[in-house]
Amino acid sequence: MPDVRNCRRCGKIYSYIGGVPLCNECKRQDEEDFKRVKEYLYDHPKATIYEVSNELDISVQRIKNYLKQGRLEIIGDEGNLILECELCGKSIKTGRFCEECTNSLSRDIKSTVDEIKKPIYDNSGRKLHGGMRYLHKGDK
Repeated sequence: MPDVRNCRRCGKIYSYIGGVPLCNECKRQDEEDFKRVKEYLYDHPKATIYEVSNELDISVQRIKNYLKQGRLEIIGDEGNLILECELCGKSIKTGRFCEECTNSLSRDIKSTVDEIKKPIYDNSGRKLHGGMRYLHKGDK
């Protein structure tokens, strides 16, 4: 059965197939807006987020989303007030997390995967293999 949802932007009902929860029309418009931002920045490489927003009539929030998605990057060595790491709050130039938090998250995920892969033993020290077992024989 198809996954029917409301578009996050316009509210229209559509059949969701994965990715960003937007209808096809809003996805198309989003791609057109991104292309306009990209072309504007090609011609004006040091434009601020507010200049781009005003010139192209595209919301600052949508441009911030392109930064968070890693599709755009803030240039310059000075800190910015636009984008911060979602975990530690450090100023970043693109994406959602700073390099340190990204590395920490990766280590945590790897550690969790390694823990899941460890063999499990029963009370007598016998190695258990995949599957399930009934724990409370007295329960019905």
